[in-house]
Amino acid sequence: MERITIVGGGIAGLALAAALDPNRFHVTVYEKRPELPTVGNALGMWPNAQRALARLGILDQARAVSPVLGSGSVRNAQGEPWVTVEAGEMFGISRIDLIRLLDGAVPATVLRVTDTVQSVPADGSLVVGADGVHSMVRRAGWGSDTEVRLTPYLALRGTLPTPVAPDEVGEYWGRGDLFGMAAARGGSFWYASYRSGLGPYGIDVPLALEQARARFAGHAAAIRRTLAAATPEECLAQRLWTVPRLRSYVTGRTVLIGDAAHGMLPTLGRGACESLVDAVTLADLLNTLPEDQALRAYNRQRRLRTRAVSVASSALGRVALADRAQPLRDRLLNLARRNARTAVGSGSGR
Repeated sequence: MERITIVGGGIAGLALAAALDPNRFHVTVYEKRPELPTVGNALGMWPNAQRALARLGILDQARAVSPVLGSGSVRNAQGEPWVTVEAGEMFGISRIDLIRLLDGAVPATVLRVTDTVQSVPADGSLVVGADGVHSMVRRAGWGSDTEVRLTPYLALRGTLPTPVAPDEVGEYWGRGDLFGMAAARGGSFWYASYRSGLGPYGIDVPLALEQARARFAGHAAAIRRTLAAATPEECLAQRLWTVPRLRSYVTGRTVLIGDAAHGMLPTLGRGACESLVDAVTLADLLNTLPEDQALRAYNRQRRLRTRAVSVASSALGRVALADRAQPLRDRLLNLARRNARTAVGSGSGR
């Protein structure tokens, strides 16, 4: 049997292990964390990710534990809506539930190893780097110029046992910060991003939460109420990192998937989705083609696609987190809202 070593047992790594043909491959997954996460954020499942979940046989289970997103608005810092977006068939799933379902879909034949991999395995296997933005596999195979890049932004995420009101769902864009709220199973999910000097590693969560309360003190009442109810035990605080553009996701018999290949800002909510698609695409190609052809096809299908999503995420991040340009952004969005209302009013009178 052909040997495949997956470094990283997160969303991308588990999805790949679940999709590879167990009758063709001997698969080993290395993951440094011995247990599944207990605190996580909510992930919107776009149609491409839903097709990947269907391919893995867990789409119905994912829907069953997830709220339908419905509609949400992009608002100013005081909560006045600029535009309302319908989510359509999208649903939101917690990272905890998604990883649990992926973990359960991995065949029993897959070897699990709890260990921090210090160097790329040299046992003759195909090596897949699914080890996130700080990927050791990427550094080893692609060089120091692909080192992860630190952004000035902190991401603070949390859950609450209380539901969010429908007219409060969405994102609130302030000056150099944003805050979002969405429905979650058994309560609600919230997230905040803003410039912060905390970290970049070992961030003190209670301190980050106090910083956020001060930062958003002048924002909408819904934001202040949410942060007042938040507890450090139900929060995650991380600095945001991105991965520079790679000329290829493949070098020799090493391939990157997920955030290791294209870690991006979370402003479009597409990182987890693209990781799932990476994994299923690579697995289906390896299951049906010789290895060299499969790797070439994977690189051709996924590199430009994920690069476009990453560029779009960065562009939206510059708008949502605008600082000096915030007054101009708000004026333009207010104008667009008024024009839309005028157009609707004129149409109804015909």
